[in-house]
Amino acid sequence: MDSVIEYLPLLLQGLRTTLLLAVSTAVLGLALGMLLALAKLSRHGWLRAPVFAITNFLRGIPEFLVLLVIYFGGTQLLGALLPGAGLEMGPFAAGLTALTLVFGAYASETFRAAFLSVPKGQIEAGRAYGFNAWQCFRHIQLPQIWRVAIPGLGNLWQGSVKDTALVSIVGLDDLMRKSSQAAQSTREPFTFYLVASLMFLVITVVSMWIIAALERRASRGMTEMR
Repeated sequence: MDSVIEYLPLLLQGLRTTLLLAVSTAVLGLALGMLLALAKLSRHGWLRAPVFAITNFLRGIPEFLVLLVIYFGGTQLLGALLPGAGLEMGPFAAGLTALTLVFGAYASETFRAAFLSVPKGQIEAGRAYGFNAWQCFRHIQLPQIWRVAIPGLGNLWQGSVKDTALVSIVGLDDLMRKSSQAAQSTREPFTFYLVASLMFLVITVVSMWIIAALERRASRGMTEMR
C-alpha cells in the first residue's frame, strides 16, 4: 500500500494523459463519423464507394496495426516531405490519429443507421413547411439521430478508452505505461496493474452513468416533441 501511495502522483499523470487522449479521440471521431456517414448516404457513387471501402478496411484490421502504421508511416511521410528536418510522429499524435480513424469508421455506421431510422415523411413535411436542408437536419433529424445513436456511441467510447492502453507501446506516458514503470521499479506488477485496472473500471462506471443520463434526456426530449 505504501508503494501505491508513493507512486500515486505518477499514476494520476498517466490517467490524465489517458483521459485527454480518449476525450480528444471521441470529439474528433464523432465529427469524422458524422462526415463519413453523410458521405455513405450520398447519391454520388464516386464518393460513397471509396468511403465504404476505407471504413470497412479500418474496421477489419486490429487497432494495434493501425497505430503502428500511423506511427512509423507518419514518421516516414514527414521525413519524405521535409527531408533533413528530423521530424517524427509523436506517440500522442499517432495514437490520436489512429484511434480517431477507427472511432470514426465505426461511428459512421452508427450514424448511418440512425439517419436511416428517421422516416422520410418527416423530412418531406419539414420541407413542405419551408425548412431548408440545415433546418431539417437541426430540428427533425438530429434529435432522433442522437437518441438512436447514443447507445452505440457509448459502446464506442468505452472501447476507445480501453484502446488507449495500446498507445503505451509506442512510448506514450499514459496510465498503462506509468503503471508498468511503477511495477518495474517496485517489482510489484500485480499491485500496480490491479490499480490501473481499478482506474479503468472507475472510468467505465462513470461513463455508463453519463451515457444512461444522456439516453434518458434524449428519450424525454423526444417524448416532449411528440
